[in-house]
Amino acid sequence: MRTLRTAAFMVAAALASAPATPVFADQPSLTQERESSKQDNDLVWNILGALGVFGLFGLQRQSDNDGYTDDPI
Repeated sequence: MRTLRTAAFMVAAALASAPATPVFADQPSLTQERESSKQDNDLVWNILGALGVFGLFGLQRQSDNDGYTDDPI
């Protein structure tokens, strides 16, 4: 019974997924347009992401928990 239920779930998920979009020869996809552009903003986004990660480290609070007791919420 479990196998039948799993198979039914997999079939329903396959039918509910989005269909593949047709590819037209004269119209490039959005990814192809973005890749063909010569703008290179990767460095800007990498620096912004690194600043965000360093900012997340500032959200950690100091704890006096010695590991043997629960940390109060």
